[in-house]
Amino acid sequence: MVSLQSLPRHPEATLRSLGWDWMLGADTLPYLVQEAVVVQEDEATAYHEAAATLYDMYVEAGQYVIDQQLFRELGIPDNLVELIKTSWDDDRHVHLYGRFDLAGGLNGQPIKLIEFNADTATCLPETAIVQWAHLKANGFDDTRQFNTLYETLVGQFVYLREVNNDLTPSLLLTTLRDSPEDETNVAILSEAAREAGFDVEFAYMDEVEFSAEQGVFKQDATSGNFVRFDFWFKLVPWEYIGWDEPELAQLLTQLVQSRRVLVLNPAYTLLFQSKYLLKVLWDMYPYHPLLLQTERYVLPHKRSVSKVLFGREGANVSILEKGGEPLETADGDYADQARIYQEYIEFPTDADGHSYQAGVFYAGEPCALGFRRGGRILDNTAQFVGHVVE
Repeated sequence: MVSLQSLPRHPEATLRSLGWDWMLGADTLPYLVQEAVVVQEDEATAYHEAAATLYDMYVEAGQYVIDQQLFRELGIPDNLVELIKTSWDDDRHVHLYGRFDLAGGLNGQPIKLIEFNADTATCLPETAIVQWAHLKANGFDDTRQFNTLYETLVGQFVYLREVNNDLTPSLLLTTLRDSPEDETNVAILSEAAREAGFDVEFAYMDEVEFSAEQGVFKQDATSGNFVRFDFWFKLVPWEYIGWDEPELAQLLTQLVQSRRVLVLNPAYTLLFQSKYLLKVLWDMYPYHPLLLQTERYVLPHKRSVSKVLFGREGANVSILEKGGEPLETADGDYADQARIYQEYIEFPTDADGHSYQAGVFYAGEPCALGFRRGGRILDNTAQFVGHVVE
């Protein structure tokens, strides 16, 4: 049973007093609950160690995919393969951050990998700032939380500058239009980058200009001049670019190879994002204590979860009985994608029957914990729940 502690004072006043008004997005605070998950110190340590171990395993699995040319199996668009290899082979292409979604970890339940949001992970403001401010608003010591996400992101941007010192520290951050949640996440990255010494601007995807000879640009609204950026962060999934913008995929390959721009997150994070990598991991590390059995077929002797390779927020996920009869299904826009089948495991639950999934951020190292709660399939209606370490 998940243990909860009531934190009745809302963090909004604390955030405003600290000058964090910029991250009080419309989609951030309403779904923050007035409770926190109670996590024991050894449980927080175990989450940290699990994420560190899993990242190393993902790197090994990524190398295996490249060596064995398994891009088609992973659902990788052909037009991104060259860029993936380029970014993989050059250590200057730093994976800025990602988030591991994990089952278990509380009250003696083993930690199990559900998936890795490696390319366009969200929940940055909730994890980095809101849950921390929630503790402060209720008089708790902020050291009682596994949460150095913001500081670690600053460190990642500093490292990016150091290993790419042939580029100017100019960063353009981009989201799709009509995505206020994405804009709030990008606001966190913007502040962290500024603190690390970057000149930072924002543009929607349709406002970004690309030149094969010169790089990535945004037009200045006042002067009309085009400003070039050496770093480009896009909260736009790589697979969308590969599927829907093949000319842009080719152009970005040229720009990255000629050092006209460095793209964050790097193209190789698409390897980690594909849920087929869960099967690769199982093949490489069978019965590893952090993994769940994952196959290309329905598991005949145990319940399984059917997942499309590039689904998001629980879309098109089905929980299946032994042999494949659906027990619960979520709709979505990805039904035509290939699938993998992962062994089903129950999430920890509270007294009201809500399920809890842990999210551990990785930004060069494991750096923060947060929880999402909802039904057995966690979708875009799930709530964010902070934590307190005892």
